[in-house]
Amino acid sequence: MKITVIPAIDVIGGKCVRLTRGNYDECKTYYDDPVEAARRFEDMGMKRLHLVDLDGARESRVINWR
Repeated sequence: MKITVIPAIDVIGGKCVRLTRGNYDECKTYYDDPVEAARRFEDMGMKRLHLVDLDGARESRVINWR
């Protein structure tokens, strides 16, 4: 059986974060630049990426698209 690992980047305010139990007020920033994070995954051989615009999810519109 083959398993494909797809890394995820969650973005709030243009930064890569991870929420604590889905709480927007409790999040940890991992990278200031999502592109840098994506390049690190690419350097590890990852071919796919799951990008989550958490600002957009909260506002019901795309916000972090650049």
